[in-house]
Amino acid sequence: MNQNMLIGILIPFAGTTLGAAMVFFMRKEMNEKLQKALLGFASGVMIAASVWSLLIPAIDMAEESGGVAWIPAAVGFLLGMGFLLLLDTVTPHMHLTGDEEGVKSNFKKTTMLVLAVTLHNIPEGMAVGVTFAGVATGNATMSLAGAFALSIGIAIQNFPEGAIISMPLRSEGASKSKSFLYGTLSGIVEPIAAVITILLTGLVVPILPYLLAFAAGAMIYVVVEELIPEAQAEPHTNISTIGVAVGFTLMMILDVALG
Repeated sequence: MNQNMLIGILIPFAGTTLGAAMVFFMRKEMNEKLQKALLGFASGVMIAASVWSLLIPAIDMAEESGGVAWIPAAVGFLLGMGFLLLLDTVTPHMHLTGDEEGVKSNFKKTTMLVLAVTLHNIPEGMAVGVTFAGVATGNATMSLAGAFALSIGIAIQNFPEGAIISMPLRSEGASKSKSFLYGTLSGIVEPIAAVITILLTGLVVPILPYLLAFAAGAMIYVVVEELIPEAQAEPHTNISTIGVAVGFTLMMILDVALG
């Protein structure tokens, strides 16, 4: 693993860490309007990243290899959705709204909140890993600048996610340092998922388009199942909608300008 790849897979983790650090500078509870805006922003970034950084390159790769262009994108996307559905079903976790999902457990509320964000971060880590793996294999449809654009975009949306996990922990009575630690640890799964994906891609290069689409499906699952419902819960739904527009546009610009 070269230096560029290492930096690239650590950038999103740095975003989560900086976001979690907001617990040292903000009041016990995050403003509800700000939280809705950040959830919407994260959704917009993830939707745009799924399309421009993952699905379109997957289609282009399949087309260049002479196969049916849409098959890897469609198959990989559905498998990614199914994989996150399975994880969501078996992993005990709690949404910001207080709703619990997954198998029954005796975990504390703080642990359940961290597990929820950890689920979000798995597909993001996979997305970063597979794009850098594509660059490493010398694929013409993938560029180092484009891989860094995705990494930076995910880091930007990880910043509010880090704050969204650490602030509720603080309001639940955890100390600032403990809230920061939990918020940071929720993001450690990203570089781990990225490394695993890079290793898989290195073993079987032909599955790269499927892995790109798989990561896209997993990310869209998180947006539809987790982020949008929480962002659109009454009141202040217009704020989250504006957040989606800003996040989507920013990620699109990043990918086109740097890709």
